[in-house]
Amino acid sequence: MLEVTGTSVSNKSAETLNVLIVGAGFGGMYMLQKLREMGFRVKAVDRAKGVGGTWYWNRYPGARCDVVSLDYSYSFSDKIQQAWTWKEKYAAQPEILAYAEFVARELDLPKDIRFETDIVSMNFDDDTSCWHVTTGAGDLFIAQHVVMATGCLSTPKAPDIPGINDFRGEVYFTSRWPEKPVSFGGKNVGLIGTGSTGIQALPELAKQAGRMFVLQRTPSYTLPARNEPLDPGYMTQAKQNYAQRRAEAKNHQAGHLRATTDRKTFSMDEQERRQRFEDAWGRGGLDILGEFGDLLIDDKANEEIVRLVHEKIDTLVRNPETAAKLKPRSFPFAGRRICLDTDFYETFNRHNVELVDVTADPISHFDEKGVVTKSRRYDLDALVLAVGFDAMTGALLAIDIKGQGGRDLREKWASGPATYLGIAIEGFPNLYMITGPGSPSVLTNMVASIEQHVEWIADLLAHMRDTGQVRVEAEEAAETGWVKHNYEIAKDSLLMKANSWFLGANVPGKPRVFMPYAGGLVTYRKICEGIAAEGYSGFRFTDANHHEGGIKREFPVSEP
Repeated sequence: MLEVTGTSVSNKSAETLNVLIVGAGFGGMYMLQKLREMGFRVKAVDRAKGVGGTWYWNRYPGARCDVVSLDYSYSFSDKIQQAWTWKEKYAAQPEILAYAEFVARELDLPKDIRFETDIVSMNFDDDTSCWHVTTGAGDLFIAQHVVMATGCLSTPKAPDIPGINDFRGEVYFTSRWPEKPVSFGGKNVGLIGTGSTGIQALPELAKQAGRMFVLQRTPSYTLPARNEPLDPGYMTQAKQNYAQRRAEAKNHQAGHLRATTDRKTFSMDEQERRQRFEDAWGRGGLDILGEFGDLLIDDKANEEIVRLVHEKIDTLVRNPETAAKLKPRSFPFAGRRICLDTDFYETFNRHNVELVDVTADPISHFDEKGVVTKSRRYDLDALVLAVGFDAMTGALLAIDIKGQGGRDLREKWASGPATYLGIAIEGFPNLYMITGPGSPSVLTNMVASIEQHVEWIADLLAHMRDTGQVRVEAEEAAETGWVKHNYEIAKDSLLMKANSWFLGANVPGKPRVFMPYAGGLVTYRKICEGIAAEGYSGFRFTDANHHEGGIKREFPVSEP
């Protein structure tokens, strides 16, 4: 029997690694490939049966990416770029999962991934500078380094509604949708949640349901995607120009091709301004954000786009009362995640769809047959929960992580996540996050942010190997400076004017801290490159002889 920091592993030996990766989504897959190429002894684990991360679990009807397919894909391998052909402008979940599986096969990744494996605890051993990582089955990994590729939106938020467990009908979480098709033919279906997921799912669910009840607390801003099949000729040309496309995307703060401008909203008269908005609405997607440079920072400019969306809702939704309920009023455009849709507003014109405003008529409770509001009951055969995630920190805090000297991550983050660059955590040596809190992540094209993080972490590990370092950790002053800088960047933006999951506001009791880095991916990349060029300033290293060294970094909050 092997005893490791109080954990008993019966009749099993520990597997020793240079690096353990937790998660086999887009981040974990690329991290695994990168470190294998560099000669590290590395493995990944994932609770799913296969690769894909969020695209493995989120199989709900209508699930689709809101970044165009050509950008929401790996750029590190031209062979993969040339071999894969996207079918739609905005790929649906089955196509994205097929792409992830294709990449895994091409790179032979599954041989180094242990699927259906939960990580329940991680303990750092000060004497050996290694992590002892225990699975739900009692298996043990001992790894010098651990990379958390657990995803920003991977831990579903449980609905906090009285009596919901008493409901005896079918219940489906969009974030844990069954692999087999689900039929709602002729059934009374309730949908809770009108964020991005609910907006995507509703039009598809309503096509099947006998009656569809949409229980909405807060309406979202959503733009038409104008999705379309990709012409084979277009794809051929795109493959020929991938290098240029990737270079242009790399120089965009959002990490994907999108028009940008410094033009001010009120530099044009109302007629010209309106025509630009109308043209962008017609093109679809996020093009409207590229029409004027102050839409997300100036209240008056933002009101112009709010007015446009409200007018479009009045045009698309026939019932004026329903249209009024669908108009966001309590926060600015982009204060919460901007959604893209296909026929969301038009779906409310169907005879079988009813919008229930649970702010005006709050849910009282669920019982065996359905949901009861203050004024009415709704009998249901099935319930679909699109209630969101414990974003950015949920997957990390679900694991019992103890760092140097037994420091508890849950205690350290009790007032909100504190990180250096969204990659490292002071007091938790040799632990790294891909797109963690404090990085651009969810405000950008996630694949672009993932690739930047993977490559930076890989370079750091190579630097340690080349210089004989066994331990690295973020300096407290550097972490504190980064947290302050992150706040300074976001505090005056419209992103702070909504109770969004960016702030953890969707989870009762979660600290209100703006978690992603709002300075943009280009700015962030330059900062990371500068830190590496300075010999990884803000990090403290320990070599095999226990000699410490590092370059201090007092991160100025005024830095762009």
